[in-house]
Parts: sequence; structure tokens; C-alpha cells
Amino acid sequence: MKAITAAIYCLFCFAAWSQSTPIKIPRNILEDKIKGGWAGQTIGVSLGAPYEFRYNGSFIQDYVPLTWRRGYVKEIMTNEPGIYDDLYMDLTFVDVFEKYGLDAPTDSFANAFARADYMLWHANQAARYNIQHGVKAPASGFWKNNPHADDIDYQIESDFSGLMSPGMPQTTAVIGDEIGHIMNYGDGWYGGIYVGTMYSLAFISSDVKYVVTEALKSIPEKARFRQMISDVINWHERFPDDWHYNWMEIQKKWSAEVSCPDGIYNAFNIDAPLNAAYVVLGLLYGSGDIGRSMEITTRAGQDADCNPSTVGGILGTMIGYKAIPPYWMQGLEGAENIDFKYTSMSLNRVYQIGLKHAIQNIIKHGGKESGNDVIINAEPVVPVKFEQGFTGLEKVKELRLGAWDKNEINFSFEGIAFVIKGNVGKKKNELPEKDIRIKLTIDGKTESLVLPTNFQRRKHDIYWNYDLAKGKHDVRLEVAEPDADYRLDVSEVFYYQ
Repeated sequence: MKAITAAIYCLFCFAAWSQSTPIKIPRNILEDKIKGGWAGQTIGVSLGAPYEFRYNGSFIQDYVPLTWRRGYVKEIMTNEPGIYDDLYMDLTFVDVFEKYGLDAPTDSFANAFARADYMLWHANQAARYNIQHGVKAPASGFWKNNPHADDIDYQIESDFSGLMSPGMPQTTAVIGDEIGHIMNYGDGWYGGIYVGTMYSLAFISSDVKYVVTEALKSIPEKARFRQMISDVINWHERFPDDWHYNWMEIQKKWSAEVSCPDGIYNAFNIDAPLNAAYVVLGLLYGSGDIGRSMEITTRAGQDADCNPSTVGGILGTMIGYKAIPPYWMQGLEGAENIDFKYTSMSLNRVYQIGLKHAIQNIIKHGGKESGNDVIINAEPVVPVKFEQGFTGLEKVKELRLGAWDKNEINFSFEGIAFVIKGNVGKKKNELPEKDIRIKLTIDGKTESLVLPTNFQRRKHDIYWNYDLAKGKHDVRLEVAEPDADYRLDVSEVFYYQ
């Protein structure tokens, strides 16, 4: 990573690196908290797995039981390993630190997940495509290059940044500046900064409300993300006894989606701030009870596995591994020695590596080991830089094309920006994967697109352009070399006026 001194001026809002305060924590307690963070997020994602995006714009009623039983995590790791995308992305970054040290360059993180075999979605997949086609970080996550830049991706995989930076939120933010901008920008990036900061503070405070509110100071006041989370905190004061009232206020004010193409004109919402609001909902109304907190966040819906994973990880860090109730620990039985699919890392291994990286990071930033204690130069929270994507694009309209298996598609619209949703594919599974080349013409100007049929290499959206002059625009897509065994499908176009 970049040296801290080189990152200060670009990351923090004209603020000098704030004064640190030494805090002593026994090494065994530090280890227990790191284990609790990794175990908690694994428990949370497993709890929410059956409900992921099944409750969009609604919540799970209290009378609906949530599945949990002995050995449940092992079952899911064996039968549905793809649900652990937040864990295997986390572990990818941990592995890079392990291989190349705390000063590993940005490209090492970007290339590690861009070349991995696991499945990705949204901002991660858009960034993967960008990196594979020569668009390096941070451009790979910038909103004009990534229609999913506000999505939840870095938010669900930023846990590692706080777990390796106990009591050091500014250090957490510097890690997040480098890695989080590989796939996100603006509100999507802020989600990861906020979550990482909550983890960092969970090492040194057992007050949930303090952690939630203090961590929010890492986000600039004028950011949409901070405004939304501030509302959730204020609504908790107004409705302290029933999270459903708070959920309704979130839905009324903040549920509209205008950036992620999959959420526009749809109840589906993978926007980082909205899902972070559900994280905060669980933390505040769960009052430190890890089970109740994960349950509330799961019941809030939308990304109902990743959100309780965040909650479980933060509270697991706060209370420590040994204090996680037996009811929840029974679910981990038989799972802690199993490598997460697509990785060479199990929970038991990351417990050890996580402790090592945390101590290395503490020492790097002026702390030390002293006998059985670790001395941390605890840092105050200060806001990161302000950035906001998708500005001026509030008015969005839909053009349904339903153009299936076409070699040429034409449409027109009046606006300043647009996104084309769709994909390419094989007509028979046994056919080889192929890159489909498309000639795209906008107002007489032609460019070439490369659309892989391979799922891991796919382009998440066919095309977008956020820099058009206001007015009417004529668009044509044409398959450069038509092949009867392959297809181009365009479902819809979203355009902004």
C-alpha cells in the first residue's frame, strides 16, 4: 500500500493526521476479538443466505422462523459456496497482504480478484471486466466507468480493513481508499469506509450506539450516505421500541434507485446506503445482542445475507469469539477447518493470519507489543474526502426493448445519459465460450464492444454513457460476425433527462 504520509492529503479533508492516544489491550483479548469478527460475519451470512433478495421492498414477518441448526455453516459451505462472496473477497485481500506485505501495491489486489475463478456481481464484476480490459484502479471503480459504483460491494468486503486496524480508524480509511476504489466510488465507497470504521472502533468500545454514531464521522456531512444513516439514528430516537417504524421511514425517503441498472424501475435495491441503513437498524435495535441484531437486519430484506454478516462481524469483534452464544456457535460446528471455496483459507487459518496482520499494522503505526499486552496508538475518527457519483441523473426513464436473439438493434431516446441492459450467450451449453464483438453506433459515431459469454468474464451491462449532450440520440447495436450458435439479448434501456 501507499505510505501513510503520501495518502493523508488526498484522503482527509485538509486535516492533518490527528493525534493518537495509546490504548493497552491484552494480546489474548485482541486475538479473541479478531476471531469473533471473522466468525460473526460467517454466522451472519449463513443465517441470511436463504432470504437474499427474496424480500425486496418488504420485510420478513416476525412469525416467519429463520433457519439455524447445528452444523448449518458446513452445510452451506458444501452445497452453496457461492453465497460467501463477501468472505472470499475479504480473504482475497487478506491473502495479498500475506503474500506481499502491508505495502502491497494496488494492482496486486485488483489483479487477484480480477483473475480469480469465483463468481462476482455488480460493482465487483464491472471492475473485474474493466481491469481485464486495461482500465486500472481507481478508474475501474469510478462511476462513469462502472454503473454499479454505488452498490454494496466494498461495503460487504471491507471487514478485513477494520479487523487489521484495531482502534485505528484513519488507518482503516487509508486501506479503504486504495482497495475500495478498485470497485466503488462515492456512496459505494463510503459504505466500506463506514463499515471498516465500525469494526475498528468495536475493538475499543462496547457501546453500540457510540460505534454507530462515531464511525459516521468518517463520512463527509454533505454525502448522501451520511444523510441516510443520520436519519436512521434519528428515527431510532423517535421510535426506540419498534424497528418496523424506522424501516418504513427508510423505505419512504430513501428506497428510490437511479444508478444500479438492476434496481431502476424495480423493488430490488443493492445500493450501499440503503443496505447500510439495514445494518444500522439491526445494530441499534438489537442493543448489543448479536442474535437479535442479525435477525433484525435479516428481516429488513434486500441483501439479507451480506447485511447480517456485517452486523455479526462488528458485534463479534465487540464481544469476542468466546462470548458468542452457544446457539450461534453450534452452526459453526465442523466448518472452521474448511477452506472457503476458491480460496486456500479457512476460518481457523484467517484467525491466525488476521492476528498477525493486526499486530504488524499496529506496530507499523507506532504501537508495540509489551509482554502479554499490545499497545495501540488509537486514532480519532475524521472525515474522508467528499465524492458523489451519478449527479444530475435523478430523472430516469425506461425503454423496454425485449430484443431477444438479434443481430441488429436500433432505438432512439432524448436525454443526457443511458445504460443498455442485456447479455450475450450460447444457445447450447456444450458450445465453447466466445467473445462476441458488437459495433455500437451513437449519432453516427461507431465503437467496438467485446462481450464475453463466459460468466466470470462477462460485462455486467452491455453499454453506458453518462456524458452525452442533451438532445435526441440514435443508437444501433450490430453483431460484427453473426453466429447462429450465439445470441445477443437486450432487455431494456434506461435513459436520463
